[in-house]
Amino acid sequence: MELRAELLKSIWHAFTSLDVGESGKVSKSQLKVLSHNLCTALCITHDKHALEQHFRDDDDGPVSSQGYMPYLNTYILDKAVEGTFKKEEVDRLCWTLCSTKNYHPERHGSSALSKNDAFHLWCLFNFLSEDKYPLVLVPEEVEYLIKKICSAMSVELSCVDIEDFISQNDMQSGVSVWAFLDLMNSGVVTRGVDRESITMAIEEVYGEIVGNTLKEGYLWKKGHLRRNWTERWFSLKVSSLAYYTSEDRKECKGVIELDQNCCVEVLPDREGKRCMFCVKTLSKTYEMSAPDTKQRQEWTTAIQTAIRLCVEGKASLHRELKLRRREQREERERRRVSKEEELRRLRLLQDEREQRLVELELLQEAQRQAQATQEQEEQKRRLQHEQLQKALQEQLQEAEEARANMQVEMAAKEAEAERQQRRIRELEAMQVQLEEALQLEIRARRDEEACRKTQARLLAEEEDKMKALLTLQEEQEDFILRTQREKQELRQEMESKSKALEEAQQQLEKVRASRHRVDQDIAAAQRKLRQASTSVKHWNIQMNRLMHPIGPGGVCVERRASIGGTPTTPTRLPSLRDSGLRLSQKCADNEKDRKESQTSADSDSRPEEESGTSDNDAGIPMQTSNGSIESAN
Repeated sequence: MELRAELLKSIWHAFTSLDVGESGKVSKSQLKVLSHNLCTALCITHDKHALEQHFRDDDDGPVSSQGYMPYLNTYILDKAVEGTFKKEEVDRLCWTLCSTKNYHPERHGSSALSKNDAFHLWCLFNFLSEDKYPLVLVPEEVEYLIKKICSAMSVELSCVDIEDFISQNDMQSGVSVWAFLDLMNSGVVTRGVDRESITMAIEEVYGEIVGNTLKEGYLWKKGHLRRNWTERWFSLKVSSLAYYTSEDRKECKGVIELDQNCCVEVLPDREGKRCMFCVKTLSKTYEMSAPDTKQRQEWTTAIQTAIRLCVEGKASLHRELKLRRREQREERERRRVSKEEELRRLRLLQDEREQRLVELELLQEAQRQAQATQEQEEQKRRLQHEQLQKALQEQLQEAEEARANMQVEMAAKEAEAERQQRRIRELEAMQVQLEEALQLEIRARRDEEACRKTQARLLAEEEDKMKALLTLQEEQEDFILRTQREKQELRQEMESKSKALEEAQQQLEKVRASRHRVDQDIAAAQRKLRQASTSVKHWNIQMNRLMHPIGPGGVCVERRASIGGTPTTPTRLPSLRDSGLRLSQKCADNEKDRKESQTSADSDSRPEEESGTSDNDAGIPMQTSNGSIESAN
């Protein structure tokens, strides 16, 4: 919405420049050309027949700005996408159309502004003007803009000349852009300043306000790889801090993205650098050095402002400042109206007081007249009484009655006079109370002004403390987030190690159980081997006895055969070798059964089983060369 409002201001200037007869209407052919140029500048496709179709029911000729606005919004501005075009090209197109008709610097003789300076001032005017048509710049905004330009030129501003110019041209309600350019070309502001300084100042203010550049300048930056210090030209905007090799900004060396996770800190002097500070992001820390303490303070303040605007979701600092100035003007206007209302009430109270004073004077005059009348009547009564005493002594009774009547009348008159005096005293007391109320009101006004000043000071202090508190809170949140991440990592590592330890303990228990079973099997095999060894020894003894058979009468069979001369075939006895072979076969079968039982154990206990097997193999009976079976042990 803000970008569309800025575009509409520029397009309004172009539309009014096409209105040659100043009738408020422009021909369709001119609007076609304007629409085509706007589509080209906005990088959108132009529909040649859309204008005719939109105004096909209106064949009266020219089109007013109110009639062109729906077409402009529907067919052009709604299709424009922010970021796909350069707003400066649209501004330059509209400036080219309107400056040809309205901008004539040659009327002042030698122009103090170049065409590019006039274009930049025209853009600044559109940015600071109110969203009301025709576009004007209120005198406070004119003074603000000229102060910014004079500050960039290091020139002291004379507000008297500006006020005289505005009053002479009857511009109290607002200044048009062409009157503003005439003021800048007249030399009232730029008197005694060369043209190059004016151009540089206007470009600086244009970049700051329209270009949304918060601050620019040279700083020393420490590298991340070689860790050396290099001087770079830095350009700070609301969402980024870019640095270049030089101020022409042709080669960008890097961009620091600013968000709510960034912060800026002041660093102590080291490595031969002074006035150091750093910008911390989530991934990196950028160290920089300013020329002096003032520049460091300005840079840190500007970066903190940019981070605050990012957090608040605001895209432009000067747009926010413009809204604040507008609110201040409205507040001043409300105060002025309130003050006028208070003065009006005070005048009414003063008029009422004067009216009461007049009534009091009238009452006093009536009282004086009543006293004079009473004195005259008293004198008349005395004369009549004397005359009655001298002339009518015989009518004493009637005179007494007349005297009594007169006394009653006098009492009534005196009561009336007393009432009048009480009324006068009440009015005087009322006057005193009114004066006291007026004094109290005056003191209340003074106290209210003092309270307002104190409140403004406290609000300023509270805002500073709130900024510091927000900074501390952001740092604390960052520290808490880092601590929580570290705790989470440690907790995960401990859980993984505890799982691995439990698995190792389980495997150890399995190995111990397998080893216990193997030990039992080895013990059983050793018992069997000992029994087998005992049996083998027994059979060896029996076989040795059977090796020489004895016949009847104690003579050997072979000898008896030789004596008798008739050879006899000896009976074949089981040999020791056959018995040993059978015993070896039995031991082999036992060993085979033992090995099959060992193969069912866990794979983790294989080294212990192999060592046990080798030990058991050492205890297996072996057949000697003479056919006897002996134990290896």
